[in-house]
Amino acid sequence: MPRSYITKAGDRWDWISYQFYGTCNLYKEIQKANPDLPIEIIASPILPAGIELVIPDVEKPNTVKELPPWKR
Repeated sequence: MPRSYITKAGDRWDWISYQFYGTCNLYKEIQKANPDLPIEIIASPILPAGIELVIPDVEKPNTVKELPPWKR
């Protein structure tokens, strides 16, 4: 179930991604979940305070590297 987040002064896309997903790399998923935001906000790395963002549920990438078949 998607959550919401109200931005604070100085918030960045990557920081919000890290807070919710444990990785900075999923910020584009948050941007996609908020298509009604003006392009100026989407394109800016630093967000203004007071914006309500939808934080979607995403499948986190598996960070555990699988061993190749010859090492199992």
